[in-house]
Amino acid sequence: QVELVESGGGLVQPGGSLRLSCAASGRIARINDMAWYRQPPGQQRELVAHITSGGSTNYADSVKGRFTISRDNAKNTVYLQMNSLKPEDTAVYYCNTNVVTPESLFLRVWGQGTLVTVSS
Repeated sequence: QVELVESGGGLVQPGGSLRLSCAASGRIARINDMAWYRQPPGQQRELVAHITSGGSTNYADSVKGRFTISRDNAKNTVYLQMNSLKPEDTAVYYCNTNVVTPESLFLRVWGQGTLVTVSS
């Protein structure tokens, strides 16, 4: 089994910053791409940022210039640095990754989600 554990969410004022972390554990031979999604209240889940195993990144237009995705392959961890936060960034943030197990199974795994609330 493979598990993703997220941390770092919370309440922050507009203009503030938060850093989310997501650590993968379990039967992992290799982690391919990793990503962060979010689901605002009453809306559908959307892609926020994505990073390949080689470190190439892409972002939703709404977060470009404010959010930075990065990864530590030695720790099987992906991060999302969120700066200049706005109330519209309020959402449950989910980590997602594509994992290859030692048995050569390809798994797409989701974290449990962490709530980010931007409010004064």
